[in-house]
Order: sequence, then C-alpha cells, then structure tokens
Amino acid sequence: MNRPDYFNVIEERLNLLALRIISRGRLNILDFHGHSENFYQFLLNEVYSWEVTNENDVKQNVEAIDLVDHTNKLVLQVSSTASKQKIESSLSKDSIKNYKGYTFKFVSIARDSDKLRKDTFKNPHGIAFNPASDIIDKNSILSKIRGLNIDDQERIYKFVKKELVNEIDPLKLESNLATVINILSKEDWNKKEPVGEIDSFEIDRKISHNNLNSAKIIIDDYSLHYSRVDKIYTEFDAQGSNKSNSVLSTIRQEYAKLKGNLSDDELFFAVISKVQEKVLNSSNYTSIPFDELELCINILVVDAFIRCKIFENPENYNYATT
Repeated sequence: MNRPDYFNVIEERLNLLALRIISRGRLNILDFHGHSENFYQFLLNEVYSWEVTNENDVKQNVEAIDLVDHTNKLVLQVSSTASKQKIESSLSKDSIKNYKGYTFKFVSIARDSDKLRKDTFKNPHGIAFNPASDIIDKNSILSKIRGLNIDDQERIYKFVKKELVNEIDPLKLESNLATVINILSKEDWNKKEPVGEIDSFEIDRKISHNNLNSAKIIIDDYSLHYSRVDKIYTEFDAQGSNKSNSVLSTIRQEYAKLKGNLSDDELFFAVISKVQEKVLNSSNYTSIPFDELELCINILVVDAFIRCKIFENPENYNYATT
C-alpha cells in the first residue's frame, strides 16, 4: 500500500465517524460502544505524540475536562458541539483552576472549526489558550497526519482501522447510489455547459417556500449541473430499468426519515450528511478525496431538490423550461 492509500483510508473513516456523530446528535464524546469513548484519546496520542489520559477514569464527571496530559501539561475538552458558547462555558468552569500552568485545548470531533480559530473568547481563569493553535478538529488532525512520514501514517492507519472496525464497518452492500457517485467523480465539473432546461425563477420560489436561506448558496451553485446529471442518469438507466429511480428514492427516503425532527436549512444539510454516509458504507464505492465526494453529493442532492424528490413544492411548481 502506498502513502496516499494510507491517508485516504484514515480520512474516509474519520469523515464517516464524524457523519455518524452528527446524525446521531451526540452532545459529547463518542458513545457507540464501550471503548469508543477512548478513541480520540488514543488517536491524539498517536498523531501528536501526547500522553493524554481519560480524566474521568480517575475523577468522575470532571467539568470541562475529558482528557489530561500531565507530561506535556495539557487539558482537553472533547466535544461534538463546536461553538463559541461551548468553549467559553468550558473555560469558565471552576475545575480549570486546578490546572495552573497547563494549556487548554478544545477538540471538535464532528464539526469544522475554522471560524472559531479566528474568534476571541472569555477566559476568566487565565489558562493558556490560543484559539488559532489550540482548537483542533477533524481537518486539522488530518492535516497533521498528511504531513507525517510513511511509517507513522501506516501506524495510524492500522490503529484507526482496528479501533473503528465495529463502528464503521457494518456489512457493506453494493448500491446504485455509490455507482452514480463513481460516475460523477470522473466528470470535469469546472466545464461550463449552457443551462437551458430549468427555470431558475421556479427553483428560487421553492427555496423561499422551504425557508432555505443557508442552503440557497449550495442550490444556486449546483443547480446549473442539472442537464449534465440528467444525461448521466439516462446513460445509467441504459444498464437496467429503475436504476436512477432507485438513487432518487434513496435520497427521498433519507429526507422522509429526517423530516419529522428537522426543518429548513438543518434538514437540507442533514440529508447531505446521510447520503454521504450511505455512499461511504457501500462496498462498491471507489474512494476519492473527501472534498470531491462532497461535491458529488451536493450535486446529487440539489438535483433531487429540483426534481421534486425532497422538500415541499410551491403551488404550480414547474422546474422544466418549455
């Protein structure tokens, strides 16, 4: 196995784990099976050569602190909730006062934290904390791994594969959804094609009707690919009846399951996360860089939105031009 393969497997599994955490709505550190709570403890040790231990093994329910490295003088809060309020709440806890001379690090195990690193935070106890370097997320961990030598990448690859085998590797089955993603991944999406088959005014009406304020950016960006996706579906259907329908049905099913608990923008992005998870769990999915996978998923979900498969249609909605 060469260097890129090690990294791609690590990236795929951490991304899938993050999607699982988000979709299950975890409020704190992992809770899949018994040992999963310690996964990030050992991963951080492997990646950064730290010596963090689970503080709750010694003192039960220590506020604001999950992991401690007494050798490197670090205290870590590990959470699936990445927000300014969450970090300031942790920094304000009285338990922080017991770690004078330590550095506080906040580890987001599900959400990206780029914006948080540029923010300022109330730090009433004055513990060492630099948001730019002390806020860690999945992407910064992957960036660190990418820069490691091949032997270290292999070591981390073996650790991640072993530790997440039960959480990430249920029985995988082939899916038409993954086949379409494999096809889309080979397209040049920078190539511009005339957009003449959809009515942008009608799509804007549907966006407004469903209060999709944040998702509008995604829909506007990818709706222009509708005609190309339509051609791909036509070619895909030549391999057998109902293939494209099964893909659209899968996306609609995920939408239907989420609809009862979520709405508006939150629902739109949750559908994207669930479709990503299904692709990553398909045995016939050919691994590609995660940002490329996100691009392909966004294109498919926006296409399903246009085709009336997800979200409510305004009265007399007709996306096709005549």
